[in-house]
Amino acid sequence: MKFKSLVLSAAIALALASCSSSKTTLPYFTDLSETSAGQLPPMDYLVRLQPEDELQITVNSEVPGATEIYNLPLFNPVDRANLLVSKQPTSQTYVVNSKGDIDFPVLGTIHVQGLTIEQLKEYLTKEISKEVKDPIVTVNLINFKIAVGGEVKTPDTYPVSGNRITILDALAKAGDLTEYGERSNVLIIREENGQRTYAHVDLNSSDLLTSPYYYLQQNDYIYVSPNKIKQANSKYNTNNSYKLSVTSTIVSACSVIASLIIALAVK
Repeated sequence: MKFKSLVLSAAIALALASCSSSKTTLPYFTDLSETSAGQLPPMDYLVRLQPEDELQITVNSEVPGATEIYNLPLFNPVDRANLLVSKQPTSQTYVVNSKGDIDFPVLGTIHVQGLTIEQLKEYLTKEISKEVKDPIVTVNLINFKIAVGGEVKTPDTYPVSGNRITILDALAKAGDLTEYGERSNVLIIREENGQRTYAHVDLNSSDLLTSPYYYLQQNDYIYVSPNKIKQANSKYNTNNSYKLSVTSTIVSACSVIASLIIALAVK
């Protein structure tokens, strides 16, 4: 009797251990749960320009005619004449080439790779100020996007309207993680200077808040891995589907054989 009780206790203990080992900690930043407040060090979140980035640049001033030359695209004479009559600044888009350059009116080739939006704006303002009094330069990155996949509610590619986004913002855009998302193993793939890098971050740890991957860069890809429960369920469902398929094939074969035997017996 005692032996049976020991065996039963051991079985229960093993079952509980296996269940607890497959659990996923759902809350983020569990290591902050016991502190009411705190302070984090400042971080560099500024996006730096890369090849294939598309920039929208507008130059204006108190005297619109003075900046027309910095806004004129290469279009036909009729369009140019209409622009000169309207005296309205136009927004132009510039794609950073593989060398990290853009070709800007009057100023020529400008190497922008590695610059922030603010640095490029300051450079253009300084150079244009040599010819135009108090120019107003606006620079926007218009193809800033990130992608989120894996165990999130709405995996997709999302445009970013500003020049700053965190991994938490990206996950919020994707509807947050499902209950099957592994919070301790989120993959971020990034391309910088032509090289692809990757890192795994832990949403359960506050170390994420000071990670260089907390603020995302353009074209970052975030992948949330399925937890052990989802993987086990997937394997179980696959095995069951296979067994059902085999069983169905055997039943169908038996049915055909039985029909043949009956037909031969009737003859």
